[in-house]
Amino acid sequence: MTLVPMSRLLLAAAGLACLLLCAAAVPSHAQETPPLPHQEWSFDGVFGTYDKAALQRGFQVYKQICSACHPVKHLYFRDLEALGYTPDQVKAIAVSYQVTDGPNDQGQMYQRPGRPSDPIPGPFPNDEAARAANGGALPPDLSMIVKARDGGPDYVYALMNGFKNPPPAGFSLTPGKYYNEYFPGHQISMPPPLSDGAVTFADGTKSTVPQMAHDVATFLNWASEPNLDTRHRVGARVFLFLIVGVGIFYAAKRKIWSSAH
Repeated sequence: MTLVPMSRLLLAAAGLACLLLCAAAVPSHAQETPPLPHQEWSFDGVFGTYDKAALQRGFQVYKQICSACHPVKHLYFRDLEALGYTPDQVKAIAVSYQVTDGPNDQGQMYQRPGRPSDPIPGPFPNDEAARAANGGALPPDLSMIVKARDGGPDYVYALMNGFKNPPPAGFSLTPGKYYNEYFPGHQISMPPPLSDGAVTFADGTKSTVPQMAHDVATFLNWASEPNLDTRHRVGARVFLFLIVGVGIFYAAKRKIWSSAH
């Protein structure tokens, strides 16, 4: 049997004691993330569908607030027709953006108004520029964020409503970070993006933080799953077909086998 040197045992014991003391010194609220509050979503369930008014409000929140830092790399302007916008409205939205095109005859890239066929441009030309503008943090692409995070739209909604200033007593917040109840570790580089009245909704809906959070989460769920309505409609038809088919087969079975009794 190999004997472990006493010095190693002492070092291991000291390390274990340090870990226990550190764990005891960190408040429980700093270690645990509370369960996400579940929201009612129009698109939940087998027969759920997107609320187009909420989608348009959510796009408005993204365009006026979130797009300052976050891209939606997988969306094109033409996709916005699915939100209930007319082709002319989509053209007007596209024209309000400047997109990079080229090269021209002189071999130079140039800026021009957007077209419905263009992808929606992000706020930064590349990830390095995004990191430089955000203190080294890279704002994530939002077009698939709902699928990339446990909890989906509930996570987005909770995150938008989870900022606390000041943080709970006893919590040591790193300079330049913000306390968020639902972010893992509770320290996030993003400042609170929403505030009451920050957006004036075209349909007159009051723009409270919970309302804006709910709408932008709806929009981002659509961005990550734009075919949900079609999939639900097809699923409902298949389900109805199977019910009718089972009824027909059962009736046929009874008629065929009735003579055997």
